[in-house]
Amino acid sequence: MNLSFAGTPELAAVILGALIETPQHRIRHVYTQPDRPAGRGRKNRPSPVKQLAQRFAIPVKQPASAAELARDADLAGIDALIVVAYGLILPAQVLSRPSYGCINVHASLLPRWRGAAPIQRAIQAGDSETGISIMVMDRGIDTGRILLRKACAIGKADTALSLSERLALLGAECLPEALAGLADGSIDPVNQDDEKAIYAHKVTKQEAEIDWNAGAEQIERSIRAFNPAPVAHTCLNDVKIRVWEARTLDAVADRCNPGNVISYGPEGLDVCTGSGVLRILALQLEGKKKQAIREIHNGYPGLFVPRQ
Repeated sequence: MNLSFAGTPELAAVILGALIETPQHRIRHVYTQPDRPAGRGRKNRPSPVKQLAQRFAIPVKQPASAAELARDADLAGIDALIVVAYGLILPAQVLSRPSYGCINVHASLLPRWRGAAPIQRAIQAGDSETGISIMVMDRGIDTGRILLRKACAIGKADTALSLSERLALLGAECLPEALAGLADGSIDPVNQDDEKAIYAHKVTKQEAEIDWNAGAEQIERSIRAFNPAPVAHTCLNDVKIRVWEARTLDAVADRCNPGNVISYGPEGLDVCTGSGVLRILALQLEGKKKQAIREIHNGYPGLFVPRQ
């Protein structure tokens, strides 16, 4: 097939890489989000997809809006536009331009977790599995007909980063199979069951603030879901921290207010929650790098004082 590709983050770059290595496909153009400020210096940084495309001398386009994308004449004459976490909602005039339409690689088992943050919401909800869905896009948000679905287990220690990495590899494995089936007619797209749909809302920095009135298990899942971004954060004993890793304890805290530190040592920072105790294992102080709690305790043994 003659293809164009639209995507932005590392997950999309992994799948683009698989397409580049598939000899029966040719990538004519790559669309990705405009360069954004990143890092401490806040200098504009190209997306992982742009960096990969440039390495293989594939023309890159960075429309600032869906309307600008719709005006691109290069969308005509391609067999399909492959879309992976692009960051723009495609207008109808884009969806109808390629011969086989726009093919989306989505990181969930649709119709569960349609929307912007399927990986994070699956972890937060305590799902035991997620997966990859490859669909023919329509005007709805992740409502298109399914070409192929493959499941992936969610481990107890999975973060959004580790799960995203596995799903990227799974998507890279599935996409050539789905395209081959679409081209030779061996795969018939299947409609989704809209009654089973759940929407995965975009993650905000505000919701990454830990609510200690929630249960320890829910907080622990949110910490994993928000790793590596936007990272769970809180204030304990007037100390602002970002929480990177934690686990629940079997211990029960009696007569303790949620959000109070009940123990602090090299083995962990134990905090009372609305239900159970959460042990923080890795955190980040303001202006510092991420550190294991043992390192924090060695440097600041009196930083967190237990309270009832």
